[in-house]
Amino acid sequence: MNEPFHQCTSGAELCGKSAPGADVNDVLLTAVDVHKSFRLGKQELHVLRGVSLEVRRGEFVALRGASGAGKSTLLHLLGGLDRPSRGEIRFAGQSLATLSARALARFRNLNVGFVFQAYHLLPELDALENVALPARLARVPADEAERRARALLERVGLRHRLGHKPFELSGGEQQRVAIARALVNAPELVLADEPTGNLDSRTGEEIMDLLSELRAERRVTLLVATHNPEVAARAPRIIELVDGRIRPA
Repeated sequence: MNEPFHQCTSGAELCGKSAPGADVNDVLLTAVDVHKSFRLGKQELHVLRGVSLEVRRGEFVALRGASGAGKSTLLHLLGGLDRPSRGEIRFAGQSLATLSARALARFRNLNVGFVFQAYHLLPELDALENVALPARLARVPADEAERRARALLERVGLRHRLGHKPFELSGGEQQRVAIARALVNAPELVLADEPTGNLDSRTGEEIMDLLSELRAERRVTLLVATHNPEVAARAPRIIELVDGRIRPA
């Protein structure tokens, strides 16, 4: 069994494949005929129905679709939070199916940053502690974890909020904390699931500006799932999901 990992561009293109001519070594993320279904009593709910896509290193891709189209489910599979019912997810050429549950958890911690609509900050921890937590889980020494967290919180404009707990922060501030937390282990991939969904339009624009800037600064690959066409239009490439399938270009 393999060990855990270590650490189309013009206009809004609607497709699942990378731009023609992309080097295979440049492909970070691959989904091959991915299906996902859930059992609800005696019924089976098919959420994804044969999704295939490629995402290159450093790309900014929007995953667009209506509620129930399968966007969140696909992000969870791509980030190793869940496993497909059929098909394969590969990260840097390695199948996630080869990883044990423990190795998959380490893969997520070191290689993937998650940003959720509902922030998912721990209420008993302050901003600095929330951001440092993934680094501490990766066994980074406490002083280094705090240094990273402090630098990221300053970068997202929250130098004055380090000691504040989530209930003391606005929605936009909580999402900035969540973005800093997603980056603390310098992941290669950031998955953002409706990151502006709980925010007003102005704050949502600020959050998308921040994500775009940080992607460029840190050269991370960014996938944003959204039902909002204005958010999706920020990305050079759009993959549209309809009823669990990618809409053909």
